Amino acid sequence: MSTHAPVPAATSGAASGALLLCRAEPDSVAAVAPLLGERMALVAAGGEWSVLVPEGGPWRYGGEPVDRVVTGWAAALAVGAPWPVLALWWDADRSGYTLASGFRRPVGYVWLADGTPAGEDEATRTFAARLGLDPVLDVQALDRLTRPDPGADARARLRGLLAVLTRAGVTLPDGLDPGTPADRLGEAAGAVPGAARTAAAGRRPTAGDGRLAAWMPWVGGPGARALALAQVAAGLPLTAWGLRRRGGGWAVAGALLVAHGAVGLAYGLTRRP
Repeated sequence: MSTHAPVPAATSGAASGALLLCRAEPDSVAAVAPLLGERMALVAAGGEWSVLVPEGGPWRYGGEPVDRVVTGWAAALAVGAPWPVLALWWDADRSGYTLASGFRRPVGYVWLADGTPAGEDEATRTFAARLGLDPVLDVQALDRLTRPDPGADARARLRGLLAVLTRAGVTLPDGLDPGTPADRLGEAAGAVPGAARTAAAGRRPTAGDGRLAAWMPWVGGPGARALALAQVAAGLPLTAWGLRRRGGGWAVAGALLVAHGAVGLAYGLTRRP
């Protein structure tokens, strides 16, 4: 059974925003984030979590809806790394989340702006199981978020979701609140101590990149080649699947993986010792 309910396309605009929560430390996230082709703020979000904060996105300029863009980003990160990625997103009409993990089909839920549930209950149970949440207490809390509540709009539902995730170790820094426009999110993330900016694809590392450098494609070392091979291997079937299903977001995510992996492999083969 599908874990997604058919809903109208999201509205683009300045009110849109997103957060990408990764169950990994910032160093690990920074090694694969460049494959998205977007510069993002990166900060710690708990003991074993990090959050990527997009500084912009196609949804802000009349392109694809925010949910499709960040779902593709989450899928690209999740198939290129051994940890799950949770995308939280919102716009003027809706809010929701998508959890991507490996090659499994992403699971998500959507609320209309007034908080009306527009998803399937099965999605929350699958979500809890994939994150290893408590099958009783946490699932009950998630189920409450799928019930009608005239006092809870879509943004309140996302805050309720984050409250459940605190028991899984998620702690968002101050200012990174669901519903905040993307430009203000970027400012808040930049003010967090230890915040970094992910590299755009092709940028050479600076001295501060530390142990990440061995995994970057322009280095051409064993770690970089392994990562590049994994990206190509993951990207090819994802691209084919997206094209067959006419899913533009999936096809783009797969193409990004293939392109980034191919660049890494080509550099490793042509680089002089």
